[in-house]
This record gives sequence, C-alpha cells and structure tokens, in this order.
Amino acid sequence: MILIWTVGLGVIAWGIATFVIPAKYTATTQFLVNQRNGNSNDNNGQAYNNQQAGIQMIHTYKDIITNQVILKSASKQLANPSGSQRAYALSVAKLKGSLKVSTQTNSQVFSLSAEAGNPTEAKVIANTVAKIFKKQIRSMMNVNNVTIVSEATAPTSQSFPNKKLFALAGLVLGFLISYVYVLLRDLTDTTVRDNDFMTNELGLTNLGQVGEIYMPADFEFKPFDDQAAGHRRV
Repeated sequence: MILIWTVGLGVIAWGIATFVIPAKYTATTQFLVNQRNGNSNDNNGQAYNNQQAGIQMIHTYKDIITNQVILKSASKQLANPSGSQRAYALSVAKLKGSLKVSTQTNSQVFSLSAEAGNPTEAKVIANTVAKIFKKQIRSMMNVNNVTIVSEATAPTSQSFPNKKLFALAGLVLGFLISYVYVLLRDLTDTTVRDNDFMTNELGLTNLGQVGEIYMPADFEFKPFDDQAAGHRRV
C-alpha cells in the first residue's frame, strides 16, 4: 500500500504539473548602474564613492521601474508595437504582476524578470520595460547612468511549474499519507492474532482451537422437520 500510494501520487503530481497547470516562462534582462564621470584624474576614493552611489541608486530604481509612469508607457507600446512585432494587450496591473526586480548585495547590477504564458511574450515584455525605463530615467532623475548589459532572450524551458519538484512533492505526500494510515490502522486493530496474547496478556487458559470452516458455494440451510424424521417432541 505504501509503495502504491507513493508512486501513484508522484505520477499524479507530475501529470498535474504537465497537463493541468498552465506553463509560465521567465525572461530576464540586466542593468548596470554606473556613475559616469569624464574626469580621468579621479582618485580611488572618488571612484569608490561613485560606486557606492550607484549601489544606493539601485534601491530607488527598483521602485521606479515598476512605477505607473513606466508601466503605462510599456503597456501602450506593447499594445501598439512598431514593425511586425506581435501586439500584447496587458493592463498596468497585470504588467506589474508579471515583473520582478532582483538585486545582489554590493553589486551595481540588478535584474528585471518578466513572466508570461509563452517564451516570446516574456522576452518582449522584459525588453520593452527595460528600454522605456532606460529612456525615461534620464528625464526623471536627470542622470544617464543606466546601461542595459544583457537583453532578455526567449527562454527554452518553463519556469513554472517545476515538474520534478511537483513529482517529488507527490512522492513525499503519498508516502506520508500511506504510512500514517497504515500506522493508525495497526494501532487501532484489536484483532487477536496469536494465542500468546490470550494466555500471557489476558491470563486465559487455552482449551483448544477451532479451524476455519469453508462452506461450498451451493450450500443451503434447510429447516429440520422433526415429524418427518420420525421424532416426537417432548
């Protein structure tokens, strides 16, 4: 039973992840925040200060890149693209929900990830928002210190759901359910399984054993007629 439940729920979980849950794809683009300064005579201390200033600016840029101003322009451009690019009708709220900004400690690089139902859409969303952000940050912050160092490409594999993780979760869940069931059934089973329990635990005397009686399939109980058998009731 434990084996059947473990393997069975693992297969079911894999099937749900493969055929039931819609697949999601994630495309990522990266930005470099670097304080540009044309003075080549800057000392190391000034260069360090510029680097720290760039790192601090990332926290501000994380909020700006998902701001209504950026996302409205991105939503409009996605719905009315130039050239032969496919149009994607995404509201500002849905567009914001598909984006995720991530950073690393003491790094001047931060990433923007877009999640969508197909690889091409995820790539287009990430690149569109990135380009609009880079363009509008100049006028909003009066700086030109953002560089797109890695444009998003169409992902080759889905990011959600993770089939292996779902299957593993199904295996673990199946094992736990079946194990708990078997354990509870065994603990609540009051069946007498051997004579030792009757004699040692209950202190009873064993007078004998009655074997199992197997009746044929065509066996029938018939009433006994005393008079037909030649007997008298007393």
